[in-house]
Amino acid sequence: MKKALLSFLFLLTCFLSHAQPPNLPRDENAIPDVVDSLYREDQFYIGLSFNLINNEPDDFSQNGFSGGLHVGFIRDMPINKRRNVAIGLGLGLSTNTYNSNLFIGEVAGEQSVFSILDESEIDFNTNRFNTNLVEVPIQLRWRTSTPTTFNFWRIYSGIKLGYIYYFKSSYRSDTQRFTQTRVDELNRIRYAATLSVGNGSFNAFVHYNLNTLFNDSARIDGAAINLQPIKFGIEFYLL
Repeated sequence: MKKALLSFLFLLTCFLSHAQPPNLPRDENAIPDVVDSLYREDQFYIGLSFNLINNEPDDFSQNGFSGGLHVGFIRDMPINKRRNVAIGLGLGLSTNTYNSNLFIGEVAGEQSVFSILDESEIDFNTNRFNTNLVEVPIQLRWRTSTPTTFNFWRIYSGIKLGYIYYFKSSYRSDTQRFTQTRVDELNRIRYAATLSVGNGSFNAFVHYNLNTLFNDSARIDGAAINLQPIKFGIEFYLL
């Protein structure tokens, strides 16, 4: 009787094991797909620019290459349910170089002096000025992004507030060298209108300064120097 009971249990176990549905193959390394419905876009940026000068004095000209680099972080804050419209508020750094024939120096009493170099009469190797800024970009952002797409169209427009924390003007010739870092006539607080348009990683941008680099005290032969930079370039955004 005992042997018969053991035999019955053995047969029942075999039957039940064969009656179970087969186990589907499982990839132990599989990562489940997760859709982030609260995603944010483009929170780090880096840009390379070609710098031009507008609203310049007579006989002013740029020479050589004038360029810039800016990097920073923007907090992306979507304002609609689809999350394709957002406000961006950030913080960044920018460095810019302007090669030209504008000489910026100093006379006795720490008074700035400005003049236009006649390149046909004065032979110089380098004449440029550099600006380093802290910047606060504010953007209205529109894009065609979704939680699962990584390549999308974007149009970001806004303003950029900046402060020039370092300025340097350099002049070099075979016989002379001048460096000027203190220029009281410099408008250190900057305002620029910005626009960035692109798809995927590649984006074109333009930054147009709304105020001049120098105030009305900076003059050459009685005429204001002004100078309003315009920056064109490419910009890359990262999450």
